[in-house]
Amino acid sequence: MIDAVLVDDEKNALQSLSWELTNFSDEISVVASFTNPFEALDYLKKNTPDCLFLDIEMPTMDGFQFIQKLENKNFPVVITTAYNQYAIKALKNEAIDYLLKPIDTDDLMETIVKIKKFNAKSFTAERFEKILKEFNATDKDKKITVSTDGKLIFLKSEQILYAASDGNYSTIFLEDGQKIVLTKKLKEVNELLPSSTFYRIHNSYIINLSKIKEFLKTDGYVVLQSNHKIPVSRQKKSDFLDML
Repeated sequence: MIDAVLVDDEKNALQSLSWELTNFSDEISVVASFTNPFEALDYLKKNTPDCLFLDIEMPTMDGFQFIQKLENKNFPVVITTAYNQYAIKALKNEAIDYLLKPIDTDDLMETIVKIKKFNAKSFTAERFEKILKEFNATDKDKKITVSTDGKLIFLKSEQILYAASDGNYSTIFLEDGQKIVLTKKLKEVNELLPSSTFYRIHNSYIINLSKIKEFLKTDGYVVLQSNHKIPVSRQKKSDFLDML
């Protein structure tokens, strides 16, 4: 059974869509429906359905804005609308399908197949990633696992020189010159790195303590073995000196 959430600002349209979905297929169960998109966003912060059926034209927030505000995107989104001019934009905004209202039975059946494929693929990927991480955690080298560009990368502490912040992104700099860009804030990266080896010496930088070559006390910089010069914030300077 596919647990579906519906969002449409018009109550009659919402009831009609719920009726169409549950009567056209015994494979869909409507677990929640909303006319207020903000209430829907709050619900989806705490709940992960098997799919979301989302109307485009809503006065307080259109469907595309809604998708951008979703914090949890681990489920397929199906756009529903009475207007066909949104098809290409819908697919570009990470929707897996597009249904014109009133919904045609054959179109709905095809959408259900796409939802099942999406969820099966996601489930397999999540399980495989979990298995890899659990296996890696038992490894005697205790490798650091990072996810980027649809792949997992396993790193040893000694491979990492430092990590730098770029707003909502971070970059890990490796000893061999490689750079790994992550869609994580530096705070999240800091949580991945062992505190015994890495230290956040600045709001924008985390360094590998074992890679320090010099500390320029007057200038407030550390120089790494790679000759990278990293600033030490005034707030961190005292704690950093205590660690050294």
